[in-house]
Amino acid sequence: MLNRTLAPESRQVDEINFIEPLKQQLDNGIPVFTINAGKQELVRIEFIFENVNWDQLKPLQSVSVSHLINNGTGKLTAKDIAEKVDYYGAFLQTEYGADQSSVKVYTLNKHLASVLPILRSILNESIFPQQELDIFIQNQKQSLQVSLQKNDFLARKHFAHAIFGDSSYGSNIEASDYEAIQQADLLSYFKAAYKPENCTVIVAGKFEQKEFDLLNSFLGKEWDNHEISEVNKFEFNGGTKGELLVERSDAIQSAIRMGSLAITRKHKDFAGFQVMNCLLGGYFGSRLMANIREDKGYTYGIGSAIVSLKDAGYFFIATEVGAAVCKDALIEIEKEIELLKTETVSSEELNLVRNYMLGSMLGSLENAFSHADKFKNAYFSGLDYTYYDNYIETVKTITAEDLKQLANQYLNTADFTKVVVGKK
Repeated sequence: MLNRTLAPESRQVDEINFIEPLKQQLDNGIPVFTINAGKQELVRIEFIFENVNWDQLKPLQSVSVSHLINNGTGKLTAKDIAEKVDYYGAFLQTEYGADQSSVKVYTLNKHLASVLPILRSILNESIFPQQELDIFIQNQKQSLQVSLQKNDFLARKHFAHAIFGDSSYGSNIEASDYEAIQQADLLSYFKAAYKPENCTVIVAGKFEQKEFDLLNSFLGKEWDNHEISEVNKFEFNGGTKGELLVERSDAIQSAIRMGSLAITRKHKDFAGFQVMNCLLGGYFGSRLMANIREDKGYTYGIGSAIVSLKDAGYFFIATEVGAAVCKDALIEIEKEIELLKTETVSSEELNLVRNYMLGSMLGSLENAFSHADKFKNAYFSGLDYTYYDNYIETVKTITAEDLKQLANQYLNTADFTKVVVGKK
């Protein structure tokens, strides 16, 4: 008989296994990485393109192409594409990221031969109809107008621009930037970025040789997109240090976002930084949550994160607090950082963080799609699976003294960009 008054025995995750992909190549040179796993007749195919040809005067070129690429081709209207995809029970999704953009499709294997021609038309023949572009511009301007009323949106916007300047990582988008979008610019960018030479395919699901042959037959040919492209590359200094207050006299809450440029996933200290970040503000039991939410009651939620991009990494702390306690919240945040730098974390707290991080890693590998995402994170950072081996080993073995040294090395609040939107 199970005794429910006794908690189950807990122990540290011992081993985490990753499914490594099979690498193949289409006839036109596109590399294809396949995580062939799962019993369901379902597959996800993701076409990933490096962002190229950054133009500070046209900051919305790449993101607009990503949004509109499935809104009309030389053969199919936006309605045709939507109806055909729905008919086959498939799901088509576009994603825009700071370094790459992607077009991905989820489909049953039995409909793959019918869905791939739609993908080929989108990737090779998109025309960005003016009518669809006009609707996009109108909708995005309205969305921006609404977002500009939100303190947390403004804090993110000003923080990114302060540390990344007028790059694609931090471009300070205004309504006038949407009004300046031209169909010809979108077509030019599409032909420069969405071509075999700039493409990587990552497949996950039940995908064997017959499925690969289908993919090659439809997407292994040359495309008509041949414009010259140069992959984006940015260099950053320390960013704008100090405090930026965006005063909003009627604010009930103030949004806080603070942090600085940091290391990337390729740095030897990155895994240790992740442990330190988790302890500070990376999960619900973190020190920032315990202090700012649970003890002081200043906020509903507060968190911190370290983000790795291709050309930069950054660390940030973000929250929204009552306007009347904003100054006190800032003081308490800096107190928690100083405690990390001066006091040694207890073995009990460190073990709790270890178990949380290892359990989260194990829990994130629930299916073929999540295994593919883990591969993608490493691959586009120029890393292999030894990155995850090192991460797991670091989480298991990092010491309290290591964490204190990392905090002193990387968490210098004097170098932080501190954005407050509302009232201080």
